[in-house]
Amino acid sequence: MADYYLYFKFLHYIFFISWMAMLFYQPRLYVYHAENIHNPEYVKIVEVMEYKMYKYIGYPALIGSFATGALILLAMPDLLKTGHIHLKLVIVVLMAAYHFHLGSYMKQLKNKTCKRDGMFFRAYNEVPTVCMLVIIWIMIVNPF
Repeated sequence: MADYYLYFKFLHYIFFISWMAMLFYQPRLYVYHAENIHNPEYVKIVEVMEYKMYKYIGYPALIGSFATGALILLAMPDLLKTGHIHLKLVIVVLMAAYHFHLGSYMKQLKNKTCKRDGMFFRAYNEVPTVCMLVIIWIMIVNPF
């Protein structure tokens, strides 16, 4: 299995980049949705974009990231003995929670029950950026 480590890592990066693209863009769509709530034609278009981004890009990328991450750990189980991997896994779990929270906001916006405005979603959009920066720092600098 160790022979496939670099292939798993390659795929993991592809899935992770795709997942991050969704996590970056989805809240931006919510900004547009919240700020144009009184324009039904525009909202209808944004809702389709939200759904497709979440369902067809976000979910496969999330699943692919987790699956290839697990394969990496199976190929190189000694990684679990390093301190940095545990912090990375905690952050990844937080990012998954963020992902599902985005799904909750998507439903609220569609049902017109969302109490959040565009300013909130602009700020909320920074969460995955911070998580990504910490993960990259951990994996490159390896501070532990």
